[in-house]
Amino acid sequence: MGTENLGFEARCLLRGAAAATLATAAEGQPFASLVTPGTAPDGAPLLLLSSLSEHTRQLRAEPRCALLVSGAPESANPQTAPRVTLTGLAEPVPEAEAPALKARWLAKHPYAAMYADFGDFALWRIRPGGALLVGGFARAHRIRLADLRPAPEAVAAIEAAAADIIGHVNADHADAVVAIATGLLGGAPGDWRMVTVDVDGADLAAGEEVRRLAFSAPVADPGGVRTELMRAARDGRSRIG
Repeated sequence: MGTENLGFEARCLLRGAAAATLATAAEGQPFASLVTPGTAPDGAPLLLLSSLSEHTRQLRAEPRCALLVSGAPESANPQTAPRVTLTGLAEPVPEAEAPALKARWLAKHPYAAMYADFGDFALWRIRPGGALLVGGFARAHRIRLADLRPAPEAVAAIEAAAADIIGHVNADHADAVVAIATGLLGGAPGDWRMVTVDVDGADLAAGEEVRRLAFSAPVADPGGVRTELMRAARDGRSRIG
């Protein structure tokens, strides 16, 4: 598998994760905690952290950290699960960027709306330095930052069109969203809507249930998004019967 494909596989795991393990350190002592990540359009992990938590205090003193996310195992052996460990530097998201990125994070974790605006919470971003992708038992690949990042021009093109794409899909193709969410992704019946889109896929939500649609490959423009959604809708409808 090419290095770009490995980067895409790693990003898909990161973007699809509802929970992750964050590794920090204090005075040389490692510390691990449960966090709920989102991702920025460029794939950088986003974390909503409380200033009262141990890991936030540690990140302020030492921003070097690691984030581990894991997919579903192929068998009873947990080591058959695909997983990625991302290393990087954590930083608070600047105020100018925070509203849009926080909205994206909340789209992934809608249940958090009840506390997301509490004064002790702030949005953080991990600037990646590299990653280790384990595709399953004894299948490990180191991924350079250049391969982990999606193409900047593609990120910009999809981000510029994201609001129009989401609005159009929800207004004119609601049946397709339901077919993808329930038929393809295994979601429960409900009022499903697209809530985010990026070069690697889209998040669909019904109430507090969120399902991630991973594209078959990174897209470069809105036409690529349309092609991926059409394919996913066909697959979803065929499974519903």
